[in-house]
Amino acid sequence: MAKWGEGDPRWIVEERPDATNVNNWHWTEKNATPWSKDKLQALLDGFVISGHGQECKITKIEKMEGEATANNRKGKLIFFYEWNIVLLWSGRCNDEEVTGKVTIPNLSEENDVDEVELTVSLDSSNAASEKLKQFMYNVGRDKLRKQLDTYIRELKADFAKGLILPKKDEANGTVTVKKDKETVFASGFNKKKIDLETVTDPASKNVGCKMDLKTLQTVEKFQCRANELYDALTREDMVTAFTRGYVKQELFKGGDFVYFGGNISGKYQELEPNKKIVQTWRYKQWPSGHYSTVTMELKEQEDHTELHLTQTMIPAAEYEMTRQNWQRYYWDSIRSAFGFGSFLY
Repeated sequence: MAKWGEGDPRWIVEERPDATNVNNWHWTEKNATPWSKDKLQALLDGFVISGHGQECKITKIEKMEGEATANNRKGKLIFFYEWNIVLLWSGRCNDEEVTGKVTIPNLSEENDVDEVELTVSLDSSNAASEKLKQFMYNVGRDKLRKQLDTYIRELKADFAKGLILPKKDEANGTVTVKKDKETVFASGFNKKKIDLETVTDPASKNVGCKMDLKTLQTVEKFQCRANELYDALTREDMVTAFTRGYVKQELFKGGDFVYFGGNISGKYQELEPNKKIVQTWRYKQWPSGHYSTVTMELKEQEDHTELHLTQTMIPAAEYEMTRQNWQRYYWDSIRSAFGFGSFLY
């Protein structure tokens, strides 16, 4: 069995011209927010929409709130962006000036650009304005989506150059960046956005009925060191990467955590860096006030790290679904997001 960095080509470390972050092994993050604001401003402000004998223009960006980051792990690029944008538009119909707004409440990596919601509204309604509103709805939205698609493509192209570093034999030549396949996990825990619940201590609730409960035990193997797996499970940016959704996390004993849009929540009971995590943990659809206890122990081996999971007090009716969701939305997603690999034995 190969030791760290020996024998197995998956662990061979190549020299880099900058002598840092060999093989892009470590998680790196680049702030793309300022660049994104400038790019969206250039693409949207003053944009003219014409066709079918009508013409409208985006006169102002009234609101642009959000952020964007570009991340890299072992050459795998992961982009996060979330924007809430309000555009002012104007046009003329029958010699009347018509004004209104286009609202884009959630431009994010969770949705394809064709699925991004654009709402068209008017400042005042009459026959002329309703005609232009229909034009903006049928024609304007598609043209604006193309501008948003340009932003997304250029974000990925520009930041890929800065995050994928050249290898030693490429330092003086042209570097070709191979576009990695992007995997988006449509989490079963996060089918839709929901209001977040306040996480309460299970000891503070009285459950008025008995339930059939089961215990889940499993061992998962990851091709990484224990400290890297611990980071993936506790660092907010890395948890966001594999859950693909909103994360709230207070990393201390008694601190709350909220994953998958509020469908998974609980408290940290014990944190032993790089070795052990203990949580009270519940799925939103479980009976009110019922929590399980999740214990994750990390055991570093010669060429991989084992994660020993024990989850007690799972409602028997939810046992199989819970087991499948751990596998799909935690373990498989972590391996794919961070390049931690999987074993066949």
